[in-house]
Amino acid sequence: MYGGGCRGPSAYTDHVSARRPHLVSPATGDALAASLAALRTQLDLPDGFPADVLAEAQAAAHHVRAEPSGEVHDLRDVELLTIDPEGSRDLDQALHLQRTADGAVLHYAIADVPAFVQPTGALDAEARARGVTLYAVDGHIRLHPAVLSEGAASLLPGQDRRAFVWRFELDERAVPRRTTLVRAVVRSRAQWTYEDAQRAIDDGSGPASLLALPWFGQQRTERERERGGASLNSPEIDVSPADGTYRLERRRTLPVEDWNAHVSLLTGMAAARIMLDGGIGILRTMPEADPDDVAAFRAQTVALGLDWPEDIGYGEYLRTLHGDDPATLAVQDAAASLFRGAGYTAFDGEPPKDTVQSAIAAPYAHTTAPLRRLVDRWSLVVCEALANGHDVPAWARESLPELPKLMGRADQRAARLENATVDRVEAAVLTGHENRVFTGVVLGHRGDGARVQLTGPLVSVKVPDLDAAAGTTVQLRLQRADVATGEIDMVPA
Repeated sequence: MYGGGCRGPSAYTDHVSARRPHLVSPATGDALAASLAALRTQLDLPDGFPADVLAEAQAAAHHVRAEPSGEVHDLRDVELLTIDPEGSRDLDQALHLQRTADGAVLHYAIADVPAFVQPTGALDAEARARGVTLYAVDGHIRLHPAVLSEGAASLLPGQDRRAFVWRFELDERAVPRRTTLVRAVVRSRAQWTYEDAQRAIDDGSGPASLLALPWFGQQRTERERERGGASLNSPEIDVSPADGTYRLERRRTLPVEDWNAHVSLLTGMAAARIMLDGGIGILRTMPEADPDDVAAFRAQTVALGLDWPEDIGYGEYLRTLHGDDPATLAVQDAAASLFRGAGYTAFDGEPPKDTVQSAIAAPYAHTTAPLRRLVDRWSLVVCEALANGHDVPAWARESLPELPKLMGRADQRAARLENATVDRVEAAVLTGHENRVFTGVVLGHRGDGARVQLTGPLVSVKVPDLDAAAGTTVQLRLQRADVATGEIDMVPA
């Protein structure tokens, strides 16, 4: 899987092609591989790790012990499990969810990456330069060396591991009544894929933690609705290697993925509250949509026949958008334009003026993926110190102001990689079909052109000077598809 849903809201296929992946021809596959390799050079992506970074990571993997001590609790009796995409080895999170007479108890273990990274060391410096793990089609570019990210620091099943463990006592509405956070030694019992977990939930054969997830997810979805939070019910676009070539396909997320995501959302909201109460930390923020943009979006829903009623909140309206019809696709595309301006806000002392992540409709912090995202390492150590009455480590306090810039740069590089990769794969899918006429749906207009999603294959293009309203079905002729650059030229037929 590549990058978690490239161009999610614009994903559209007809009912036939929605079930069928689109393969790049083997003849074009070699050209695509060369283009993707050249892209790494163009984006100046790192290739491997320097020798001193590898040496430091290997030493940490050897010397850091997963053993209980005075400040490290023994929670190996908690029957944790992980839920991740198939083939994952960098396992940041493990959970245990147990229903009670009036709610539930949730344990959420997060990999203790700070135990392995010496502040100001070579490994720390390299991680700050990278910012995030990049999930490239032709090989991942890890935030940390594999000896840690897929080995000693990963919450692999059947292994004693260091972790930060959140414990939530939840009421019957899945709202925390009490929250604690400690460092501990844990042992995951099993590694589940999303597909296997969904089947075990559906047929009732899964362990108690899995069988309790639908209740938790449904309750947290309802709490999101009450807050006015918003999320797009749009499919993901996956790009992956396949039998010596590449595959482009559309995939709708499984319910268990959404339920599992709500565990991370709950934890991120708890982390934000701890940091705001403690007067130090770093938040993931996003401003409210501009009123003019909201008004324009509302007008577009009316024009497309999917009116957004005045008495229904934005998030609640978005949750009604399902299906693959042109109007729904166009509305989803327009809605995505309102999810803009996300960033990071660090503070030490007076809390920032704007603390809310507007899509979540609450203060929020990234804190559950330290193997794959730099900022989470800071969130974890700050929250653990505040939760237990300790001083925030000096290295974390002193370097907090640097994080927004580091993470902003990393996010921009990840976005450039994702967009350029999909452009090249889409061009490869269309190569050999020059002069063919394709049917598409106009999603909206950007600058001097219209964005059009073809109904098959799974490709979106910008068509200059196309004068057609969003939701309109159009016929386009392919003139050129350049795998080397990802450029696609289409004109009205």
